[in-house]
Amino acid sequence: MILRGRFTRRRKILLVLVLVILGWLGYGWYAGIAITRGVEKREMDWNGDGQVSRSELLQAFYAVVVKDTREGNRQCRSFQWRRNGEQFRVDCKTVFQKDAGH
Repeated sequence: MILRGRFTRRRKILLVLVLVILGWLGYGWYAGIAITRGVEKREMDWNGDGQVSRSELLQAFYAVVVKDTREGNRQCRSFQWRRNGEQFRVDCKTVFQKDAGH
């Protein structure tokens, strides 16, 4: 049974809020914002002091962009400030994969 009722003010506000959050998540994924790239909390030490502060955690939602690159077995992840594109950290690792032919 479908309930039919008025679309109340509270429901309209909730709908707008959900649409804004979904829109921001879509933009964040498109722009490469850190929180949408699977960056873990322990990796969010942007200033390198060994502690992840609340402000550093919040910056992952709007200020830090992550770019992933791959060259053969080497995978690198560069962290940049969104406002000016300045790169402040690069994390690289070597990943060995099994041959598909064996």
